[in-house]
Amino acid sequence: MSRRRGQKVNADQPKTSASTSSSSSSSSSSAFSFPTLALISIAIALALTTSYLYSTRTNSDVISSFTRLPESYALCTPDNVKIYTVVQDRPTVHCLLVSKDRLLATGTLDEIRESWNVLQNELIKKFYGNEPNAKKPLEVFYTKPGSIVVPGLADAHAHLVAYGFKMQLQLDNATSLTDILETLEDYVRSHREVSDNPDQWIQGMGWDQTRWSNWRGGFPTAADLASRPLLSNRPISLSRVDGHALWLSPRALEFTLHSLPGKQWPNDEDVAGGEIRKGEDGQPTGIFVDNAMDLVPAPPPSAEQTEQFARHAMKDALSVGLTSVHDASSMDAGMIGVFKKLADEGDLPIRVYAMASSALPSDGTKPIIEQLHKYGIDGRLDVRSVKVFTDGALGSWGAALLEPYSDDPNTSGIMRIEENELESLVKTWWDSGWGVNIHCIGDRANKFVLDIYERLLWNTSLPSDTIASQRRPRIEHAQIMRVEDLERAGRLGVITSVQPTHATSDMWYAEDRLGPERIKGAYAYQTLLQASPNKILPLGSDFPVEGINPLLGFYAAVARLDVKGNSPHGSSGWYPSERLTRMQALKGMTLDAAYASFADDDIGSFVNGKKADFVVLDRDILDESAVPAREILEAKVLATVVDGKIMYGGL
Repeated sequence: MSRRRGQKVNADQPKTSASTSSSSSSSSSSAFSFPTLALISIAIALALTTSYLYSTRTNSDVISSFTRLPESYALCTPDNVKIYTVVQDRPTVHCLLVSKDRLLATGTLDEIRESWNVLQNELIKKFYGNEPNAKKPLEVFYTKPGSIVVPGLADAHAHLVAYGFKMQLQLDNATSLTDILETLEDYVRSHREVSDNPDQWIQGMGWDQTRWSNWRGGFPTAADLASRPLLSNRPISLSRVDGHALWLSPRALEFTLHSLPGKQWPNDEDVAGGEIRKGEDGQPTGIFVDNAMDLVPAPPPSAEQTEQFARHAMKDALSVGLTSVHDASSMDAGMIGVFKKLADEGDLPIRVYAMASSALPSDGTKPIIEQLHKYGIDGRLDVRSVKVFTDGALGSWGAALLEPYSDDPNTSGIMRIEENELESLVKTWWDSGWGVNIHCIGDRANKFVLDIYERLLWNTSLPSDTIASQRRPRIEHAQIMRVEDLERAGRLGVITSVQPTHATSDMWYAEDRLGPERIKGAYAYQTLLQASPNKILPLGSDFPVEGINPLLGFYAAVARLDVKGNSPHGSSGWYPSERLTRMQALKGMTLDAAYASFADDDIGSFVNGKKADFVVLDRDILDESAVPAREILEAKVLATVVDGKIMYGGL
């Protein structure tokens, strides 16, 4: 990419307004209102007094290979209109005008230059006695040919610390039990602190038995881990890819038993909201599902390790174009403290919308966790909502269904919390002014949570849609719903936060689990979008359950195919009527995600006054004629910009 030094604009040149459209105004409106102009004038004044350019100058006119930008600049694409605004009235423009951390205008280069000229005239009149020579020329940067610019991408449901944890011992690439065992053996050999200490816990994440070739079916067992001499006498605890089941070795089972009261395994009815899988002999097989995982005494990461995991995840997030992440980790005070520390030190490179743990004091009184709004040096941390769990996951037969599983009639899944207790918990947080985000996979969980939200939204003097807009209640996953509940969620204004890669990961076994009727209400993204009165459908990945690259979710949403271009229904995609258009998918990863985190007035689209967060991609994934679906995943991030500064790559 190259940069051409902008020319000074003649003050007498005819004035044409740059596009400064907002969420509720047309692009044909005047360039700046008085309050906006005042705000911008201050920003530009700072830019004038501290004008600097971090880059490598090769001559007076061209800059090549740079990773920092001046405080004020224009960014344009050489292919005319390849900046996607996510603004309905003007979906594409040629250029952006940025000052410090804010977007000042959008439009053609002539419009941008004229807006800059208007601002310069205002500033020299106010600060420099109307001296024309005080005007600053506008620095104009151009992206590479063929590239596009989109608003900063958001992941509306992810787990930053868990991602960093998973990366230390990756199991998600395994395609067989043998792969898992060999990976574990390699880990022991390469980590002396583990190989020299047989009592050192080995913890990892990512196994998925549904992806293993020639698998016997069901869950793996402790005996499988003990089948290799190097592993047989070590405490091993491995989280399933969805985080809803632990796979323990015999030594880990021994440690767990010794930590229990009376050193006895609890009865099935004593493990509320969870399950210890047992064999025909009545003894644990090595699989602990959902709340039963809390019984395992594996040591939690330290604050230092948690910070290390978070930093790793945020670095990788920037490399794939993520500028904002909704962290659904149900953070306790310790984990929130780690993110507060990073925010206080100015070391939070992305925006983090953190969902707090819903755990209340033992007396069940109001929450004691402090809400945080735009916290930290850069204002990038928010803690204003909680994550509540209802059921488990489909892959571990833990999703709570109204009827038994089609492939296992002995179970209907797990409700991790009693329904009356769930309603009381939700109401306590709701009445305390917190946003509520509830994990729901199965149709039973989704139905009951919609019942709760309906009572909360209607039990008020204000219209229910007004309350829904103010409080933005969310269902996380909304994966399997009764057909009538798909419509009800939209009618109530409940935000359904979905993960398209779950559909393409689960499609190979989901219908076997659910049967031909229930599948009609599963992974129904286009139906959910159309049911939403404001057409809002935030998209996420649930990483590290799925890959961190948002283009995986974009591709899954628009193609309903796996990464090899396959589906149970062929190359047209799995239930192709539920595909999203490319523009719908982009909006779901930008403006809809911003709305779901109370941030749509500040990020999510290219609108005057919003934060200058954007991503440069090397090809136009929004143009089906230029980039067919099979080539979407070949796209590369050239630059990720947060607050107007390059955080990854270069321009």
